Amino acid sequence: MSNERRVVAVLGRGLVPADEPVIRVDDRGMLRGDGIFESMHVRAGRPWLLDAHLDRLARAATTLRLPLPPVAELRDLLDSACAEWPADAEGRLRLICTRGPEDDTGPTVYAILSAVPEASRRARRDGIRVATLPLGVAADARTGRPWLLGGLKTTSYALSEAARRWAAANGVDDVLWTSTDGYALEGPSANLVWLSGERLCTVPAEQTGILPGVTADWLLRQADELAWKVEHRLVTPADLHTADGVWFTSSVRGLAEVRELDGVPLPASPHTAVLADLLGFPVPGH
Repeated sequence: MSNERRVVAVLGRGLVPADEPVIRVDDRGMLRGDGIFESMHVRAGRPWLLDAHLDRLARAATTLRLPLPPVAELRDLLDSACAEWPADAEGRLRLICTRGPEDDTGPTVYAILSAVPEASRRARRDGIRVATLPLGVAADARTGRPWLLGGLKTTSYALSEAARRWAAANGVDDVLWTSTDGYALEGPSANLVWLSGERLCTVPAEQTGILPGVTADWLLRQADELAWKVEHRLVTPADLHTADGVWFTSSVRGLAEVRELDGVPLPASPHTAVLADLLGFPVPGH
């Protein structure tokens, strides 16, 4: 068993031992991946951008017709998980909501708080090497087709895990999915952000069915502090090679500069440090 510190809180039960089973064997989240979740960065003992994460969770629940407890109960659950977490330690807080057991006794809701993985901290400091992988769909294939789960953070994570295994086996840190019509979409657990001149850009979620990123959205809303404009548009991998900076953003990793794309080095961006400062994520060694 790992010695990593881990806090587990279950709705209706409060804190439970981290090694205590909390999910039934017939829970549909386990059997079918029928659930949703949110991952949040914990800083100063509190989840960052909590309202935005709970709003995204609620939108996903509505789309999937998955019953959620009242938001006040979710907040209480997260409060209990964070209550004794050290204020000077960053954390990864995951809120998981499944459809529950097959006998329809109600959803299963729990939270897990643990340390930020070392790989995430290293990516902030050193940047990442990325390879493109085809997702096998056109950029607009998921638009207007809710059964394809576009824009939802579900527990159906086998595809993302397969991509991570491929990355590890092929000497890169992460992958960037591309559409059949040649556009860059998103990473398995990250949004793509790039700088083109004085425009800070990201991929449009509504047009492509990618997950609308909470961290990416917050970052783009700060662009006026740097006198930059904001643009949501499609981009090709070739265009990224000539950008003035390319980054992956995510809730726990924060900002990771893409230093290599498909084996070709990308110039270090002079803007990475200021963007990292805006986000306020600790950068090891800086």
